[in-house]
Amino acid sequence: MHATFRQLKLLLALAESGSITGAARLCHVTQPTVSMQLRDLSAAVGLPLYEQLGRKLRLTEAGEALAQTARTMVDEWEAFGQTIARMKGLEQGRLRIAVASTAKYFVPRMLGSFFAAHPHIDISLQVLNRDGVVARMREHRDDLYILSMPPSDLPLVQQEFLPNPLVVVAPMAHDLATQRRVSLARLQREPFILREPGSGTRLACDAHFKAWQFLPRVRLELGSNEAIKQSVAAGIGLSVLSRHALAADPADDGLAVLPVQHFPVRSSWSILFPQGRRLSPLAAEFLRHLTEAAKGWAPHV
Repeated sequence: MHATFRQLKLLLALAESGSITGAARLCHVTQPTVSMQLRDLSAAVGLPLYEQLGRKLRLTEAGEALAQTARTMVDEWEAFGQTIARMKGLEQGRLRIAVASTAKYFVPRMLGSFFAAHPHIDISLQVLNRDGVVARMREHRDDLYILSMPPSDLPLVQQEFLPNPLVVVAPMAHDLATQRRVSLARLQREPFILREPGSGTRLACDAHFKAWQFLPRVRLELGSNEAIKQSVAAGIGLSVLSRHALAADPADDGLAVLPVQHFPVRSSWSILFPQGRRLSPLAAEFLRHLTEAAKGWAPHV
């Protein structure tokens, strides 16, 4: 079976964009070129590599298998390029990172100091909900992933690097905001605004409540920490949020952290990558940078 490196990169562009037009734009070639190259690649494989699904093109089972192989090859080639650049005394390359949405409160600032030390690299940062990050993880689309609740069904190298305490928050004017201690049972009367099912915060929160046999009265489910903070400040209900999602002084968000029994929930942020995968020099360096940067991060957390 004969396939060119260019054809494999076009297949990956098709998988990412979902269209011939999008693949052409990503690879800076014409649409007829993409169509012809992918047609030749399908012929070389002997099976269709993609199919029409509504207005989108989707990879077939054979296409997905080939895309996974292609990603491995592209990753290895980029790692080789970074190694050669270092031998020449240069630092260049591209680093791809996917993080859960709550990590946006600290990862960009950690990236700032990394950029300062490595000014000639490019970084692609995907900020998604947990399900989105796990989907990219299954497809091996990034170098590193940052989650607080990693999936249990994937073989991963996991390195915890930063605490992620979950706290109960209320509006500043709430009656419980002045209490020194609040029992979990007392919260049974309060409405809650929680993250959407499947998010890392929600999974940890649900597991914690289940362990203490507490059933919250859920009034709203929202997919954004910012929307939840605004809703809590407006008096719609209480919530459970990562301490990272709050200002150093929660009063700046119009919120109070309640001293609730059995809280905060103790969890951690982890850096993850697939077992057996050799990290590129840039990815390995960024992993070390995150680990060092986390040592002095956010004393209030």
